Amino acid sequence: NDLPAPPSYVKINPADTPVLTLAVTSDKLPLHRVQEFADTRLAQKISQMAGVGFVAIGGGERPAVRIRVNPDAASAYGLNLDDLRTTIGAANVDMPKGSFEGPKRAYQIDANDRVESVEDYERLVVAYRNGAPVRLSDIATVVEGAENDRLAAWMNRTPAVILDVRRQPGANVVAVVDAIKEALPALKETLPPGVDVALLADRTVTIRASVRDVELDLVFAVLLVVLAIFLFLRDFRATLIPSLSAPLSLVGAFAAMHLLGFSVNNLTLLALTIGAGFVVDDSIVMIENIARHVETGKRPFEAALVGSKEIGFTIVSLTVSLVAVLIPLLFMTGVVGRLFREFAVTLAVTIVVSAVVSLTLAPMLCARLLRRSAPRERLGSRGGFEAAVEIYGRLLDFALERQRATLFVAAGALVATVLLYAFIPKGFFPVQDTGLVQGVSLAPGDVSFAGLAERQKALADVILADPDVAALSSYVGVDGAVMAPNSGRFLIDLKPFGERRASATEIARRLAAGSEKVPGIALYLRPAQDLAIDAGLGHAQYRLVLEAAEPAMLDRIVPAFLGRLRALPQIENVGATQEAKGLGVYLDVDRDTAARFGITLATVDNALYDAFGQRIVSTVFTQSNQRRVILGVDPAFAREPQSILDVYLPSSLSRSAQTPLSAIARAAVRPAPLQIEHFGPFPATSVSFDLRPGAALGEAVGEIGRAWRELGAPPGVRTHFQGAALAFEASLGDELLLILAALVCVYIVLGVLYESFVHPLTIISTLPSAGAGALAALVLSGHELGVIGVIGLVLLIGIVKKNAIMMIDFALAAEREQGLAPREAIHRACLLRVRPILMTTLVAMPSALPLMLGSGVGAELRQPLGVAIVGGLAVSQILTLFTTPVVYLAFDRLTSRRAPKRVFLSQAGE
Repeated sequence: NDLPAPPSYVKINPADTPVLTLAVTSDKLPLHRVQEFADTRLAQKISQMAGVGFVAIGGGERPAVRIRVNPDAASAYGLNLDDLRTTIGAANVDMPKGSFEGPKRAYQIDANDRVESVEDYERLVVAYRNGAPVRLSDIATVVEGAENDRLAAWMNRTPAVILDVRRQPGANVVAVVDAIKEALPALKETLPPGVDVALLADRTVTIRASVRDVELDLVFAVLLVVLAIFLFLRDFRATLIPSLSAPLSLVGAFAAMHLLGFSVNNLTLLALTIGAGFVVDDSIVMIENIARHVETGKRPFEAALVGSKEIGFTIVSLTVSLVAVLIPLLFMTGVVGRLFREFAVTLAVTIVVSAVVSLTLAPMLCARLLRRSAPRERLGSRGGFEAAVEIYGRLLDFALERQRATLFVAAGALVATVLLYAFIPKGFFPVQDTGLVQGVSLAPGDVSFAGLAERQKALADVILADPDVAALSSYVGVDGAVMAPNSGRFLIDLKPFGERRASATEIARRLAAGSEKVPGIALYLRPAQDLAIDAGLGHAQYRLVLEAAEPAMLDRIVPAFLGRLRALPQIENVGATQEAKGLGVYLDVDRDTAARFGITLATVDNALYDAFGQRIVSTVFTQSNQRRVILGVDPAFAREPQSILDVYLPSSLSRSAQTPLSAIARAAVRPAPLQIEHFGPFPATSVSFDLRPGAALGEAVGEIGRAWRELGAPPGVRTHFQGAALAFEASLGDELLLILAALVCVYIVLGVLYESFVHPLTIISTLPSAGAGALAALVLSGHELGVIGVIGLVLLIGIVKKNAIMMIDFALAAEREQGLAPREAIHRACLLRVRPILMTTLVAMPSALPLMLGSGVGAELRQPLGVAIVGGLAVSQILTLFTTPVVYLAFDRLTSRRAPKRVFLSQAGE
């Protein structure tokens, strides 16, 4: 109950970054008065608006009444701090007093038992000496000030109260910010003259720009898809049909998103952009098959009936197996699973709607719009493609005649995929340029609050001099986000993308280098991310916790461990909370002497807390707020460590006796921890680090683990990655599991559809070439294999298997219905299906090209997905046209050899 503030806990939401930052300033009112207006007339009103989850007030200048005691004057009157605390607390009460009833009326009892202003406290009588009252103003200065005078915030260079607005989970961030901006003029009118509200940072500026860029990617993807279709079909009527399928499928997807409560955000738009290539695949397969029948002389209506019946099962197989690929994404746990659930559902709905359109609308439109073109027109429009098919036929014959060599190529693709996956640098999420840079400043552990504030302002001057910086907010003091008294924090708003010359990462490094000219303080900066997993803001991005049974074990092991980490080339900015040491004043109390004076250790502790602990001794309640009453000695009497010995202590032997602390104790200055950390119930210390440019998180985590093992730490000391590093470790295991789960789901679905254990393996055999192409493209483009890249690999499983499905469906039908031999059947299937295979692949690639080549806000998040899909499709398209028929024949020979043996054993049993 005596704590200055109750304990607090924080539940972390990775998307819980402030969506709007407001700065409240005044050149007429003191900052604690500005804080009162910001709290009661702005923060409380904004918190009540729809979609707003929480409004955090930075700067901490809550109004309070501060009583600054002159210990010499108090001692002259025979008073001590314990007497004053008791008297002040008893003078301001607000307790129920009851009521009574007379013969005819009832009465409530009230009294002037509340002290409500600075003047009332100054007039307060704390004692009588020689028949005269001793008022509080005789021995102390009473002022209206701040509850915590070791917190401060600035807007650029101006002292300010900072409001950080956070949204509720699931709320539309753009709608929330728009509503606040619309209400802001009316809220400003409730403030007194001279109080100004400025918009310091608006997160939706980059969100709107990012969504706009993804929308443009979606439009370009649809246009490229339509252009690719026309280049293949060379027929405006035929091109119109799949061109209608894309918007219809997307409209259906938007309707489903609305019913499911999804918002239009970067991930759902990303799913729609990728889906732009998927949604026309089924229609292309359907239209191409119907068009082939039209070209053989059938009437369009008859061709639509025959072609749709012929290809219907193939489309169902394509759709169900593609949706099966997305099933593991729905069941992923943790941050990554929650993040990509909407992505997977949106893409799955888009694919299902596309299948329905291709099975219903596409045949109907083909029957109405397709016309048989003249032979000369067909020759002019498709002659080049028929020549390409002829060349492919000759190359296919070459591969079928050298099946063993072709199988070695397929096996080589599998080996290349495994090796590339093993050696490619592993990461988590790409570093995004959100237009914001956050940072932490660190001064020596013994810095005073005033000294830290001056150095923080000097850093702000350096930052604001940069031409790419628009504004900043700055904080010092322990406020929940920063837990060390020698630390401050910055949130830097950069100029829009079109107005600056560098990325957020480059600007952060430039500012950190420029801050080195400010003595006595270090600045650590990094781009603010949409996905922030750590609860607090440390000087480095990644964190490792060391726990031990005894603090002494950490004292021995941490310095040696830090030395090893600083020698690693993959990481920088290595530091530990245990390293930061401040100064403490240690009192050695002579217990025997204290007992002779009638003084207990509890008396000593209480007197020191009264003098130096900013002790809350009472509360003043007003109509709109409450102000704490803070007791302490005048700052002029607390300049040096020896000053604490001048505090006077009461004695239990005599009420009038006043004993200085110097009579029973000695003071010595020692190093002291700035914070005491625990992990669970055990003592702990946090080690923070950043990645060097070009280093991968997976490599750094591996090297840190190796350094720890080589150190040979005692068994009682354990390490635990936390925050982003912990989420990365969890995702690293989940990524491989996700790929394997997608393969299993596809195998099960295809096994049910084909009623075979073998044919699904033939289809899955096409995937290693896509994996090798995707991983090679990521390596060559300088990308890590992170969560986004793995999503690209999973989507490739769904895209690439379409080629094999189309080949095998027609080969099986030819064997079953026409009695063809397996080699002749697969050869004919390859020649008949090569056009839709090329069309679907070259239509899927343009949908990913805008992601791969895009720039602007959020491009860093989208590029690995586009690179993986384009690279995987390019390599798999070349290889699978030759490896799939060879693998099909290899499995056919395997099953043919086993069949006679099974018949023979059955007959023997009879």
